[in-house]
Amino acid sequence: MPLVFRFLRLLTLLALLGLTLAACRSNKERDVQGAPDEIYKKSHDALRASNYDGAIKGYEALEARFPFSDAARQGKLDLLYAYYRNHEAESAVDAADQFIRENPTHPQVAYAYYIKGLVYFERTRNILERFFSVDLSSRPPSDARRSFAAFQTLVQQYPNSEYAHDARRRMIFLRNRLADYEVAVARYYMKRGAYVGALSRAKYCVEAYDGAPAIQEALQIMGNAYFALNMNDLAQQTAQVYAENFPDDPDKVIKKKKHWYWPF
Repeated sequence: MPLVFRFLRLLTLLALLGLTLAACRSNKERDVQGAPDEIYKKSHDALRASNYDGAIKGYEALEARFPFSDAARQGKLDLLYAYYRNHEAESAVDAADQFIRENPTHPQVAYAYYIKGLVYFERTRNILERFFSVDLSSRPPSDARRSFAAFQTLVQQYPNSEYAHDARRRMIFLRNRLADYEVAVARYYMKRGAYVGALSRAKYCVEAYDGAPAIQEALQIMGNAYFALNMNDLAQQTAQVYAENFPDDPDKVIKKKKHWYWPF
């Protein structure tokens, strides 16, 4: 078959697919009848009954038919939760970003950040990994970073929000997760003699995730990396910082040749 006919056939198939999707959307909108407040009530009732598919259908139709109504604006917030509970992660994040972009001064914009943080928070570890207690410290925590960023924005910009307390609690978990990853990378570099890389990751961990349990090992790696790089003054300073913060814990993860000022 000539190339031009293949191209025309592909365009025809794409056009038919587009018409099919448009028809489906049109049918969904026709199925939801009534005034804005009525549609909102039906959708909200479905949401409260955990009928998330029905709620999503109603809220989407409400937004499409009455985009500037008060009911539609409230429906956009409810829709975030419906997407989240229906495990439609990408739709929830896209809707949250759109709401934040279009309503930066809305009194409930903190809720959009909260839902966005929750979506990424729950993607940091799936069900099978929880069941088998998989160690995630060596995995790149991209979703954890996104979740932390969303919660951090919420806490910093809306500290009095009703969602701020829970966001702070989740940030502690995420902080520890991110610190564990930085230390895992630093440990990897140390084992391979890449002391500059190890020092960089360990130092970043100490500076960015103060209070995380992984800080103890990060300081150990920093001291040993400084020692390996013949930066003895900095190694001694790090040893002093370690001794001040962990005076009663003799456990040492990384073993190096002992020096008079570096006990690891």
